[in-house]
Amino acid sequence: MSELERTRHILETRDFSEQNLAFLLDLHEPQAQEHLRATAYAAKLATVGNQVYYRGLIEFSNRCAKNCYYCGIRAENAEVERYVMSAGEILEAARWAFEMDYGSVVLQSGELSSPANTDFVEEMVRGIKDLSGGRLGITLSVGEQAEDTYRRWYEAGAHRYLLRVETTSRELYARLHPADHDFDARVDCLRLLGKVGYQVGTGVMIGLPGQTPLDLARDVLFFRELDVDMIGMGPFLPHHQTPLADGEGALPPQDAFARALAMISVVRCVLPDVNIASTTALQAIEHTGREKGLLAGANIIMPNLTHTRYRTGYQLYDNKPCMDENAQMCRGCLEGRIQAIGESVGYGQWGDSPHAGSRPGT
Repeated sequence: MSELERTRHILETRDFSEQNLAFLLDLHEPQAQEHLRATAYAAKLATVGNQVYYRGLIEFSNRCAKNCYYCGIRAENAEVERYVMSAGEILEAARWAFEMDYGSVVLQSGELSSPANTDFVEEMVRGIKDLSGGRLGITLSVGEQAEDTYRRWYEAGAHRYLLRVETTSRELYARLHPADHDFDARVDCLRLLGKVGYQVGTGVMIGLPGQTPLDLARDVLFFRELDVDMIGMGPFLPHHQTPLADGEGALPPQDAFARALAMISVVRCVLPDVNIASTTALQAIEHTGREKGLLAGANIIMPNLTHTRYRTGYQLYDNKPCMDENAQMCRGCLEGRIQAIGESVGYGQWGDSPHAGSRPGT
């Protein structure tokens, strides 16, 4: 049986075993790769349509208590200049997103757990709700927290939360993090988020040192088991100020890019009604990377609204694109790119996934 024939059989029968998913993530025949992508895009059109939803990204602080070996803002990186945006700057960015009809914003930062940080994030969530009359959707991506903290932010008005696990392989997780970083604690936080009421998002890096297609297949099954609503995935890109700076054992960038697109397509086929982000890391490898992510099955883009004065301080990986483009420049560029591939922007909409709305009581 050729790769194309087996690919067709797996997708038609929806036999998504670990082995079959690993096969789909390691296709070599161009016809089989194209069939996977076309099937994923058809599933996207049937479930979430051809509208792309914006999540205006506000990277409000690069202070972080975590020390992940791959991340440019890790706690032990003494070379990065730390910052915290003021409340006024954050609300100004959110107001711009509201006036530009973006529909949603993301408040993202390094991971900190403190009463002061909890109060500040709550204040920002309430402020964004106030300035938009409740019309801006709010996603938080601020790390592992206690259930009470998650609940306070949810009650303040945040309704989506992104907490990436980066890999569900315990072996890989241990290679990426110091011993005091607990995989089970992170997964417990994802479960807590669902318990509180958030639409839950997570994601992984693709092309990590030592990662196999079977590891990624298990990641996909983890997404399904956890019943997540949104997924953000992108290629692993080293940062020069981290222990993994040399990228030894990682997939070469172009191979990681191709596998990341395959991962988007596979996730869309397995979980057709979730939201999937086309990440900026794709664009770091190829200029049209985010468009290719959309054509592979993604439907979310996160335009950066962070003021350019702060962007050099929020580089999780090297060669992050759009560092000198302000929010207005980014808006015009992105809209043109999206329209060029035959899709449109869902302005003024939260863009919640159909999956989130399919649960009883939602």
